[in-house]
Amino acid sequence: MADPAYTRLDVDERRRRLLESGVDLFARHAYDELSMAAIAREAGISKALLYHYFRSKQAFFVATLEQKAGELAEAVDPAGPATDQLDAFLRFVEADGMAYAKLVRSAGSVPEVREVIEVIRAATAERVLSGLSAEPTAKHRVAVRGWLWFMDGAILDWLEHGGDLSREEMRDLLLAALEGALGEPLNPAS
Repeated sequence: MADPAYTRLDVDERRRRLLESGVDLFARHAYDELSMAAIAREAGISKALLYHYFRSKQAFFVATLEQKAGELAEAVDPAGPATDQLDAFLRFVEADGMAYAKLVRSAGSVPEVREVIEVIRAATAERVLSGLSAEPTAKHRVAVRGWLWFMDGAILDWLEHGGDLSREEMRDLLLAALEGALGEPLNPAS
């Protein structure tokens, strides 16, 4: 007897596999290069089934970002020292540099993606600011938010040049840039 042409999966498993496929697709292709038909074809399902799970390409893209953001949150201990947090983040980026680069470069074209990134940046800024030894000021807020933009640009350059700095050198550069922007050393425990 021949095998069925498709495999029936439960809802959660199908969604998990679609998101996994989406992470891979959006790492290999710019957002604008993909259509729902192409995504469905790559995932081995019908376009109608893809629309059953995600109302639009934007919704699918945002869901893949949220999944990766959740994985990142699990990888970084927010209570750990700043050096450990930054190391964990850089390890996460190193593991899938192409996806990180595509995300940062294509974020400007999709408002929902910009919103997800802004939520992540705001939470990161709050975490950095709460780790300062003094009460955060407006100057601190501006410095930290500007540093987050700098960090994206520096990491893109690092990835583009094949990690010509070690992860530790990159971490130290980013921490030094943050301290320079703040005009004061970081709290060692933050």
